[in-house]
Amino acid sequence: MLETLASSRIPFMDRFSKVGANGLGFHTTGEEATKSLDLKNKTIVVTGANSGLGLETVRVLSLRGATVIGMARTIEKANSVRSVANEQFIPLECDLSEPSSITQSAEDLVRSGTQIDSIICNAGIMALPKLQQKHGVELQFLTNHIGHFMLVSLLGPILTNKARVTVVSSSAHKVFSYHDGIQFDNFSGNKHYSPQKAYGHSKLANLLFAIELAKRLQTTNQTANAVHPGVIRTNLLRHYNPVIKYGSIIIEKLLFKNVHEGAATQIYVSAHPDLKRVNGKYFSNCNIKEASTHGKDQVMAEKLWVYSEKIVNEISQGNDWKD
Repeated sequence: MLETLASSRIPFMDRFSKVGANGLGFHTTGEEATKSLDLKNKTIVVTGANSGLGLETVRVLSLRGATVIGMARTIEKANSVRSVANEQFIPLECDLSEPSSITQSAEDLVRSGTQIDSIICNAGIMALPKLQQKHGVELQFLTNHIGHFMLVSLLGPILTNKARVTVVSSSAHKVFSYHDGIQFDNFSGNKHYSPQKAYGHSKLANLLFAIELAKRLQTTNQTANAVHPGVIRTNLLRHYNPVIKYGSIIIEKLLFKNVHEGAATQIYVSAHPDLKRVNGKYFSNCNIKEASTHGKDQVMAEKLWVYSEKIVNEISQGNDWKD
């Protein structure tokens, strides 16, 4: 990661103070990115709402008056968010590794007549030390990508005509992903498994999902974008390399954002009126950023969409996916 930063044309130290034309940058917080916004008439879904970036996202959106539907793996975890949310907060159980749970949560929202203005696909798991599978699919890919793909698809009918979908990707889609991109013959992880590469694989899938969805929304006023939140010391790092997890003070200051800064980009992209027509972009530090070559590959994105539909169809019927 240090090599990636050093290779930038932006001077190394300036990278962390630089702001974009919008006045926002590396150290911008979610509250600063939404300063003066009134979101009282907005309903926003946040997955992984009970900890880390999800919890901070709920807090800031609630502070601005939004009705937040906070999804977590269990209803107990979803209810735990109430302490930082406003009175309109709606807790909802949604286990993104379980098709039946995703279907149930979507059906509950459809039946309630809810109209959704934004979906923030925030939940994720990272760098599992050993290969774990569920329904025949490697668990990071299943949870981080397939679960969100299925959820967004099911919520499509109740999105408002100017709704936004924000998918949390990561610079890991470039740094750690496989050299040839999406592993269409290894969604199970059986052929080869690396904790970091599997995570990068799922984050590349997140990005490609966003750009393919954006393409499919081109004839509407709805939008889809992907974001890199930055490197944040949250529970997501619990399986990660101890050098990164417990790095020196220098590394801490240079690489890590706090959770208030980390949540800023997804909040900004999902709620700020300046971005209401921006579609199919990749954001970092609250500004548009160049994605990797694979992250811009429309052919790969379309192929992933087709495979994602096949996986959802298979596992929704109670079958395990077979590579």
